[in-house]
Amino acid sequence: MSITHDIDADAAVADITDGATVLIGGFGTAGQPMELIDALRRRGATDLTVVNNNAGNGDQGLAALLATGNVRKIVCSFPRQRDSWVFDELYRAGRIELEVVPQGNLAERLRAAGAGIGAFFTPTGVGTTLAEGKEQRTIDGRDYVLEYPIHGDFALIKAHRADRMGNLVYRKTARNFGPVMATAARTTVVEVGEVVETGALDPEHIITPAIFVDRVVQLNDRGVAR
Repeated sequence: MSITHDIDADAAVADITDGATVLIGGFGTAGQPMELIDALRRRGATDLTVVNNNAGNGDQGLAALLATGNVRKIVCSFPRQRDSWVFDELYRAGRIELEVVPQGNLAERLRAAGAGIGAFFTPTGVGTTLAEGKEQRTIDGRDYVLEYPIHGDFALIKAHRADRMGNLVYRKTARNFGPVMATAARTTVVEVGEVVETGALDPEHIITPAIFVDRVVQLNDRGVAR
């Protein structure tokens, strides 16, 4: 297995096509791969489905991608915040679709995709509108709803460091959805602050093994893709 590194952000997302499902790391801006998102915006692919923890903050990153009108649907846990005005305007105008997924379900649906799990039962959402139209079952006296994995065509994530093989370590809350998204996508593209030689990372600290990584884009000292 080999990864592509020494590549710029535009080249790293050049094969994202119209209609793709793109998993994007989040927790606000902490885990957002800003340079990759900006490159995707420049790429101009349309009819995208984006999976993220929220629906963008302010006017940068994911919010800027939504503002282009190229995202048809967003799947997220927290669509509305005080600075989610881009999404709010699009949604009120009927220009974007929304699928709300409880945060635990979102993480588990992504994890299930990476683990090869066909579906799973969860109590989260039972008795709410989120369970409407879904299979439900009572197990040991408790009600559950059936949820399916979320597979991505691409994952755009942010990590702290990568080695030359593509093994990843994360920094604090930036380690949120990146690890599960990396396993759930056909192609994983990672934005990192530093690339070190193979063997420089403590194996006990590696969170995402290189087998799940396809491309690595290194940022320069100003946080811009080289």
